[in-house]
Amino acid sequence: MALVEATTERIVAAEPERVYAALADYAGTRGRVLPEQFSEYEVREGGQGAGTVVHWKLQATSKRVRDCLFDVTAPAERQLVETDRNSSLVNTWTVGEAGEGRSKVVVRTTWQGATGVGGFFERTFAPKGLARIYDALLAALAADVEKN
Repeated sequence: MALVEATTERIVAAEPERVYAALADYAGTRGRVLPEQFSEYEVREGGQGAGTVVHWKLQATSKRVRDCLFDVTAPAERQLVETDRNSSLVNTWTVGEAGEGRSKVVVRTTWQGATGVGGFFERTFAPKGLARIYDALLAALAADVEKN
């Protein structure tokens, strides 16, 4: 199995601490900014950053739906790691400085891909599709934090 990776980033016109707080707010902001590919969103434990357990279904394609149950950790400053209990999927969110009053948000998703021909197509197409989904999420996050 090969590691598959999708990375998406966006500059947000808000201070890094504010953007990170919004990302870490699983009980509020995160549920509001999810695009249509996410369903059945539910905070099962916690709700603020590390220690949160959150569930959602992600419909990556018309036929591919992942049922995800994430444990959230915060291993570094302004970083959240969501590790799926149901698969090898890991989302790493990092918020950094991007100039005065601006932040750079990067989401990196990795998982162990399939082998063979199916694995080839997964490695070729899945990162692009996932990047589109997370770009929509980051656009909604930016709109949310920039208006407040």
